[in-house]
Amino acid sequence: MRIIPAIDIIDGKCVRLTKGDYNTKKVYNENPLEVAKEFEANGIQYLHLVDLDGAKSKHIVNHNILENIATKTNLKVDFGGGLKSDDDLRIAFECGAHQITGGSIAANNPDVFLAWLEKYGSGKIILGADCKDRKIATNGWLEASELDVVDFINDYESKGIQYVICTDIAKDGMLQGTSNELYTEIISKSNVKLIASGGVSSMQDLELVNAIGCEGVILGKAIYEGNISLKELQKLC
Repeated sequence: MRIIPAIDIIDGKCVRLTKGDYNTKKVYNENPLEVAKEFEANGIQYLHLVDLDGAKSKHIVNHNILENIATKTNLKVDFGGGLKSDDDLRIAFECGAHQITGGSIAANNPDVFLAWLEKYGSGKIILGADCKDRKIATNGWLEASELDVVDFINDYESKGIQYVICTDIAKDGMLQGTSNELYTEIISKSNVKLIASGGVSSMQDLELVNAIGCEGVILGKAIYEGNISLKELQKLC
């Protein structure tokens, strides 16, 4: 299972939110590159970079930070947040993204998302399936839909998606464990490479999502709050 630390960006700074609420913003470091280099120094190979300004603005904003990290580390960065147009995607890949994550665009404008999938291939495009009470949420989790998360994933798997990041918003930033029942259901009903996200609080949580069969796991606050040390992650990597 791949270990994928997250860096969320607001105003160029490394932050974390609770349940996606922008009013709960906590700044952990004003230099995201510094954080990325520390991850790399501890054996981490992957990074989940989220442009929260972009998610709110509905277009890419913090591409300069992506470029800075991509050119000054060897981390394989998956980048998401505000990718709504072909131009946004072009900028993200030109700035060094290894993969991109599309969530809101996949829910609201599937034709565009599927065109990206066809153009760049299933190895480069990750489906972002962020949900609350099983319903897909979009635009920085500020808007809800009536799309069931499992149906959403199954539909896109039938259209060629391989990678899926699923975040249970109720778990995000709470440090109270991951959404294991949901992940078990997704894995039992699909063959996607599922990346768990939201709620990781301990090494035991990592063991549980690994046992379920997740291909990767994203963690953020557990690292920043000291619940899981980079030395512990180094052993896994």
